[in-house]
This record gives sequence, structure tokens and C-alpha cells, in this order.
Amino acid sequence: VIDGKLAKNKIVELAFNLDPALLKLLLTNEQLKRHFFTEMEGMLIFDKIAFQRFVNNKSFLPDSFTQFKNKIGLSAENHYLSDTNDVVLSWPYKDCVLEGGQTKEDQKRTEVFWNETLAPEQVDNLLSPKVFTDVKRYDGNGEDSNLDLVDNDNLIIKGNNLLALHSLEVKYRDMVKLIYIDPPYNTGSDSFLYNDSFNRSTWLTFMKNRIEVAKKLLSSDGLFFVQCDDNEQAYLKVLMDDIFEEANFISCIAIKMSHLSGVKMSHRDKNIPKIKEYILIYAKNKNNINLNEVLVTSVWDDVLSRYKSYREVDEKDPNDYSKWNVIPLGQAITKYLKPNALEAEKLNFKLENACNIFRTAPNNSALYKSIKKEKKFNLLKTPSGLEKYVYNGEEVLFADKFIHDNKVKSPIGDIWTDIGINNLHNEGGVKLKNGKKPEKLLERIIHLGSNKGDLVLDYHLGSGTTASVALNMGRKFIGVEQMTYGENDAVVRLNKTINGDNTGVSKDLKWQGGGSFVYCELAELASKYSDRIEQAENSNELIALWNELKGSSNLSYKVDPKAFDKNIESFSELSFEDQQRFLIEAIDKNQLYVNYSDIEDETNGISEQDKKFNQQFYGA
Repeated sequence: VIDGKLAKNKIVELAFNLDPALLKLLLTNEQLKRHFFTEMEGMLIFDKIAFQRFVNNKSFLPDSFTQFKNKIGLSAENHYLSDTNDVVLSWPYKDCVLEGGQTKEDQKRTEVFWNETLAPEQVDNLLSPKVFTDVKRYDGNGEDSNLDLVDNDNLIIKGNNLLALHSLEVKYRDMVKLIYIDPPYNTGSDSFLYNDSFNRSTWLTFMKNRIEVAKKLLSSDGLFFVQCDDNEQAYLKVLMDDIFEEANFISCIAIKMSHLSGVKMSHRDKNIPKIKEYILIYAKNKNNINLNEVLVTSVWDDVLSRYKSYREVDEKDPNDYSKWNVIPLGQAITKYLKPNALEAEKLNFKLENACNIFRTAPNNSALYKSIKKEKKFNLLKTPSGLEKYVYNGEEVLFADKFIHDNKVKSPIGDIWTDIGINNLHNEGGVKLKNGKKPEKLLERIIHLGSNKGDLVLDYHLGSGTTASVALNMGRKFIGVEQMTYGENDAVVRLNKTINGDNTGVSKDLKWQGGGSFVYCELAELASKYSDRIEQAENSNELIALWNELKGSSNLSYKVDPKAFDKNIESFSELSFEDQQRFLIEAIDKNQLYVNYSDIEDETNGISEQDKKFNQQFYGA
């Protein structure tokens, strides 16, 4: 008992520890003994769970202390989940690395998993810095393979984005201001075509591997934007909370990305048509960020419906607030416009006179409490030196702060419905049919989270929207893409941007062309064979590939070439798909790309110019 009150948190602690003195005390009371002890074969068994519930029941002990903090949340064993690592999101293969090596959008691939604990050497080898090859610079003069890398170069990397990110970490750790990704949504019909048995687990592992290393690239004031839809949003949010810590969560944006039309409208009796997607925003350190304001065009009544007062100033001395007169806004419109004025004329009057239209709002600071409530204007100076007008004892807010370019504009919220989603096929001169994001969306994101000269990264680059808009906006960029889109490739798009393409946001930003970027590829090793196997069209091609593969260093040590050749008839009897699967399994998955440590190995065929670029990139 403390200060005459029962300290139940202490009592519960003693009960859970089976404190002898407490148990002896309880046994002296027959009622307590009957409720909380059970006799079994001559022994008394104490029910400490029932006792804890009794002690914590306020109907029995309304005046005693509570053991719980002044906080609402999920808990396990009286510890809040947010304060413990005992409860986390778990899934099969969470402790693995998914290589994720698709090269075609319609390609279904068997997972390549390496367990981080059981295969550390293989994981280290897989993720070690890779050699870049086929290096060239693109600018307004065309293509140039003889180049020197400089610090402000923009960069496009073709190849596996997990391996590219680990290579980028060597040079760009803590340097990226903004990351935006538009990854596969795992819808079953997008580019994430992996094993269906563990589809969500595979997707989560795929995302976790990449986000963890991407976070290392962010600067201390960096921001991470990831777009998704309902398929994985809830799981992705928990995953991001775990990687970035929940305290660094900024917002979940709901964005309109489709219209109420088309096939989605055919099953309205079973489903609500889906027209939204999400953008999750996280900071590397929320205390360090400074978001730029984004204003969107709005309707007067949506933003300024409470601004109903009009200030009439003295024409001879407009700054003398003692001579200002206040009338209702409606009366001012009637007074200064002709009778039967059109709605457009009324709106134009309000826009032109927004500096005189106002509302008042209470201000609870001590400074305002000394102001009398009187129907006249007063000028108040704040401790910081700002001047603010006061009317009727309240702060005056003028409508003109919402007027820009003769339009009503207001700060964005977390629901975006104003991004144009039509005619995207014309933007950037590329016509990627699926997943192409509006340039207006990327313009908003890049403006919100970065400034001119900052570095922007997109490691699911697709057709190059992020890089193209970043170039338009004076940012540096790095883009990584594994798949090839032919005439819709990011390289094609960026060359058009450099040469002054004026579709999308280019016209609004008055883009005149210019800039450059360096293109390179991860130097392939065994991955050359897996790609060719997946692209083969018949068994004869596969047999020829086998004869080539068995004489190379890219065959898995688990495969005996002599045993394979001896049983070639059994191989021929397999289906074509099984033949492909067998040969891909025979490849050494740990040698998909050339490691930088092996750059001098002549069998890898790295040119002297590419060697020079890699030495400049890695600083060796």
C-alpha cells in the first residue's frame, strides 16, 4: 500500500514472480484462497492470470493505481507492440535475397533465393559491386563512347536493380534527395510474374531487399515515395514502417488514376470500381525534412466560402486603417457591379479585390487576449516583428493569399484528383501501354521533395518519366531499368527530352532542351545464358546452348556434364518448358554478372574504356 492506496502494478509483479510472502498472505484469506488456488493431488496451484485480472478490474478496486501507461495501443504481455520487436510482420523467405532477374514483361520466372544467414558468402558475392559496360554519353550532339565520368553526370543503368543499387551504394551513399518508385503492383497481370504459391511472400522479399539498400542512398533530409494499389498497400505500409520506422512516415496519398468507365464498370453489382492508387511517403529522418509548398487550382466556394467581409479603404489615404469601413461581401458586389451581373463577373470582382475580402479567426496566443473586441481595425506587432491586423478582437485573414495568376489556389492535401490521366501516350514521345505515369504527377512529387540541383533516383524507371521530368526541372537523376522497351525505352525518351521535346510538362516549364546523361549496363556473365535459354524457341536451340554452357565457367558445380550427355535422350523427352527450366537450374546463379573485383580477368572481355569508367566510378 502506497499513501493509503493499493499499488496494484506492484502486486501483479509479485504475483507473476510467485512471491512467497504474497502467496502466504493470500492463503490466509479463505475467500481469496478459494478463488485463486486449485487443489491438485495435495498441492495448491496458484492461478496468477485470474488474480491479475481481478487486481486490474476497476469495479473491484476503483481507487488503485493502474499498471498501464496513459496510451492506447495493441500490447503483448503488457508491452506495447510499438515498443517491442517481439511482434513483426513475418513471411516465408523474409530472411532471403531475391535476385529478381526478369528481362521480359511477359516472362514467368522461378525464384532465385539466397538465405542471408545460411549462405552469407553467396549473398556477399551476389551483392558485391558489379562491372559497368557498354558505357556511352548522350547529349545534343548524339552518342559518345569516349568519356570521363564527372560528379554531376546523370546516369541510366540497364540491368538488375537490386545489384545496381548495391553498386550505386559505393559512390552515392547518403547523397540522394528523393527516391520515387513505381514497382510491380503484384496484381497477377503485371510484370511481377513469380511463383504463385508464395506470391505475396516473394513480392515482400523483392521489395524489402531493394528498399533496405535504397534507404542507405538517401541523404539525411531525403524522402522516399513509393506508388502502389490495393493489392499490397496494407502490407507495404507495415514493411515501410519496419524499414524506415513508423515515426518517419509522412503521408499516404490517395490519387485518382482512372475514370469510371471501361471494363471496371461491368461488375458493379459485386465490386466498387477502383479508380485510385496510393503513394506512401517516408523520410529518412522526419526532423530534417522541409517540404516545398504545392498549390492546386480550386473553386472559390470550396476554399473561400467563409470569407464574407469586405474592406472599404479611404481613397486618399488607403493605408490608414482607422478609416477602413467593413461591409458584407454580397453588399460590396451589389454596390460595385451593375445590376444582374453574371456569375463570371462576380467571380472576377472577387479575384481582383481579394486583398479587401477577409474573414476573422480567434487567436489564442497571449498577445491577442489584450485586444478589445470592437468593430474596427487595429494593427498588432508580434514579438518576431510581423504586423497583423485585428478586427473585433480576432486575427484578420485576407483572401488574396489564395490567389495566384488570377486563380484560386490552395495547398494540396492527401487526396489528389487533379492530375490529368488522359492522353499519356503522347508524353515524352514514347507509347508504353501499361503503367506509364503522368508527367504532372512526377513534377508534383519532385517539386514537393527536392530543389534544383538535388539528386533524384528511380530504380523502376520503365519508360523514363521520372528521369525526363527531373531533367526538365533542373535536378540530377539516376535511373535503373532491367527490361527493354524498344522504341519506348527510357534512353529514347531522354534523347527526345534533350533535343527539346515539348509534350507533357515541358511546355509549362518552358523547356528548351539541353542536358546529357551517361548510359551503362551491368556486365553480364551467366545471365547471358539464362536470357538466351528463356528466349529460345525450340529444343535444338537448347541443345546448342547446353554444348556452349558446359564448356564455360558458368555451369553450376552441382551439375555433372558427362552424366547429362549420357542421359541426353531423357532430356529430349521432357517438355520444352521443362527443358528450359532444367538448363536455367544448371546455371551458376552466383555468377550472373561480372564482379568489379574480376574486372581484369581477360575472359570477361571488359574493354579498356569500360575499365577506365569503372575505376572513375568506384574511385579505384
